[in-house]
Amino acid sequence: MSGVAAGTCPAFPMPRDRAHPLAPPPELVALRDAAPVTRVTLWDGNSAWLISRYEDQRRLLADDRFSADVRRPGFPQSAAATATWFQRARPLMTMDNPEHDTLRRSMARAFTIRQVEALRPGVQRLVDDLLDEMLASGSPADLVPAFARPLPSLVICELLGVPYEDHDFFQATAATVVSTSSTLEQSSQAIDDLRRYVAALIKSRGQEPGADLLGSIISDQYLTGRYSLEETSAIALQLLLAGHDTTANMIALGTLALLQNPDQLALLVSGTAPVASAVEELLRFLNIVHTGRRRVALADVEIHGQVIAAGEGIIAPSDVSNREPGVFAQPDSLDLTRNPRNHLSFGYGIHQCLGAPLARMELQVAYGSLFSRIPSLRLATELANLRYRDDSVVYGVRELPVAWDQGAQA
Repeated sequence: MSGVAAGTCPAFPMPRDRAHPLAPPPELVALRDAAPVTRVTLWDGNSAWLISRYEDQRRLLADDRFSADVRRPGFPQSAAATATWFQRARPLMTMDNPEHDTLRRSMARAFTIRQVEALRPGVQRLVDDLLDEMLASGSPADLVPAFARPLPSLVICELLGVPYEDHDFFQATAATVVSTSSTLEQSSQAIDDLRRYVAALIKSRGQEPGADLLGSIISDQYLTGRYSLEETSAIALQLLLAGHDTTANMIALGTLALLQNPDQLALLVSGTAPVASAVEELLRFLNIVHTGRRRVALADVEIHGQVIAAGEGIIAPSDVSNREPGVFAQPDSLDLTRNPRNHLSFGYGIHQCLGAPLARMELQVAYGSLFSRIPSLRLATELANLRYRDDSVVYGVRELPVAWDQGAQA
């Protein structure tokens, strides 16, 4: 049997090494290399199988013998609060087919490459405005509230047609939902508040839905009677929440990674490394979804000689598989000249991230503009002073103090 003896299962998730905060936990790396199928203990005392190698993860995430439905017995929940969110709001990533494909098709047309590229000029304008404001306020600044956090919120608000003046509300409530330290009461209240907000917005636009994405959802799903108000609200809420927290953390953490690797940053600034390739490498290198993608077996499945029984959960942490030797050359090094489009940061199989084209485009514009406008950008504190979001399903920095030379920006 692969793994460890019962009663000695390591706890998951594992802590990161604070001397190397951008790397996966050392214990997780050791398990990938020595025991690719291992039982781990979760926060609630239950256990699940940790599947830590790249090819195994690809195979299992595409295998319909594993379910993403969080309501099934044995599903390995990441925390009580996030379990409440997934069970009540039922986002797309927790659905199996045929329900999954039906809903995904209704949302997919907004995220085609053609549709996303049409948004690029508008995203560029938003980026320029935010950088103008940050530069006008002067050095130093905290990049998280000045740039990384507002940009994805502005983009998703424009895409959906949601009033940006409400962004403080949904940012705060969304943070409560995805935090693994939120209580059940806090998470339930946040979900209720968000659903009421979105439902009210849908009803208020019922007579004149508009031409934005939310207007299309209202026209195609709600007014036709295809979905109820509650179901339409759930779709809109997924789109509202899915885009901003992951991308915001990726902007900040990617900026930190570039500042810590000045040789690679020089390649980006000079154009030697195309920004699109740089974004893919940063996604591989950082992989901010650090609590793993989770499934529950619907049938007995054997892997590496170990039978995962029906009703047992699995966890596939792509932060460690994205750094697997043999899959990526020198995987622990940031190399912006490679283009690792086969990374697993957006998942794999039917649940591969629907919004990946939008996230990629936002990151390309954000990194490209940030360092072309402010080539002297630097960290304004010691690395050891930074605080990280360990208590969330999305990893990131809580703040990122930066400084620059006055008058040096474009």
